[in-house]
Amino acid sequence: MFRKWLVLSAVAAMLSSARAADAPVFSLAVSEYPSWSGTFLTACDLGLIDGAQGKLGPLERKWQVDLVVKDTDYDSCITLFVNGNVDAACLTNIDCLAPSVSRQAVAILPTSTSAGADACLAQAAITDVKQLKGVSVRGLSASVSQYAFDKGLQALGEDPKNYTFENLDPVQVGVALQSGKIVAGVTWNPVVLETLKANATLHRLFDSSLIKGQIIDMVVAARAALERDGGKRWACAMVDVYYTVCKLMENEKTQDKTLTAMGARFAKLGLEDMRVIVRETQFYSTPAKGLALFDGQDLQRVMADHVVPWALDKGLLEKAKLPALAYGNDPKANLCFDPQYINAVVDAKK
Repeated sequence: MFRKWLVLSAVAAMLSSARAADAPVFSLAVSEYPSWSGTFLTACDLGLIDGAQGKLGPLERKWQVDLVVKDTDYDSCITLFVNGNVDAACLTNIDCLAPSVSRQAVAILPTSTSAGADACLAQAAITDVKQLKGVSVRGLSASVSQYAFDKGLQALGEDPKNYTFENLDPVQVGVALQSGKIVAGVTWNPVVLETLKANATLHRLFDSSLIKGQIIDMVVAARAALERDGGKRWACAMVDVYYTVCKLMENEKTQDKTLTAMGARFAKLGLEDMRVIVRETQFYSTPAKGLALFDGQDLQRVMADHVVPWALDKGLLEKAKLPALAYGNDPKANLCFDPQYINAVVDAKK
């Protein structure tokens, strides 16, 4: 019996290798974030996909694509995408704007919205946001952290121009806060959770729950990659992987096991911490939720009224080179929020 199992395993491996040799290869860069590393790297750990080049998991075989998942930090995700070194990256609606000017991009899938996952943390002596005037608040400048800081201030009735925000790596923000080297800083989970646990005197002054629905986490693909042979299947594979993990996460029978697996990939957090994490990062966990965002009016309003003006103000965009945005499939646009791939996966399951 054991020999028979070995033979069958060897045959399966040979078939997988043969199929992998025929499957087009596409790459996705992910960083440590609940709906990014927490889904795509967990999918590798659960055996849904392989993640390495040359081997296919069941969902890769289903769509006949070789999905290579690259685990890196967030800054590198942006750089890799801008430079054309990956076919897709997990980016926010804020940080994909500037790259789309030079590399046409398509947001194929919204994964989550920050609802407390990005936070301004402060030392105990800071009890009112007005105390931050004249103080250097540290965080990743001209990116999602500064956006969360500026828009959070506005939600509290304050003018961001009266405050100083200076660049510091998000992980270093946590380290500097714990040691008392800075008064306040903005970072995101898991650094927020880890920092507050490491130093009980620190506290959350305000967070992205004030601006829920403005910071949107997504999978963004290069249009040129989508137009390659197998590009649509690849996009569908990523959508399918994401919703498969979400289904496991929301099913009572598999929830704890899935969250535990996600935690292993997400700062080695335990089950209880992961329950907090997914509350503060609200997943667009079903096709219906993803389509409601991409097909609805709220996203267009957020981009037009908040995100694009902020990016212009911070010098991330130039008025003379504003990216053309489209909601749907427009081959001429710099950046599309395109629901066709979610729809294709839904149709394939009917």
